Amino acid sequence: MKRVLATVVSAIVLCAAGASFAADTYNTVPAGDAQYAQCLSYSKSIYTGGDEASLIPGQTKAQAWCTCMWNETPDDFRGSLAKFAETDKGAAMNKLCERYSGWNS
Repeated sequence: MKRVLATVVSAIVLCAAGASFAADTYNTVPAGDAQYAQCLSYSKSIYTGGDEASLIPGQTKAQAWCTCMWNETPDDFRGSLAKFAETDKGAAMNKLCERYSGWNS
């Protein structure tokens, strides 16, 4: 029984660490990326607190959130990152990116 509990606890810890691990592995968004710029513009116009400091040093919450969304969507995704986050399909990614940026706190 203790082994099962230890396995479950280990799995939970690994899952929780996944979001913080992602922060170390995100690619830098290329300068001038139109999709990222649109994400920043849209998110700042519709949500509050985007200009506040994020959990990522040197980035605002909007920058960190859009960086996360940019990295988490498939390479062939060409739509609006912020609008995608508002859909049922993008809800889980939105939660991940909110935690990453600290926008949910």
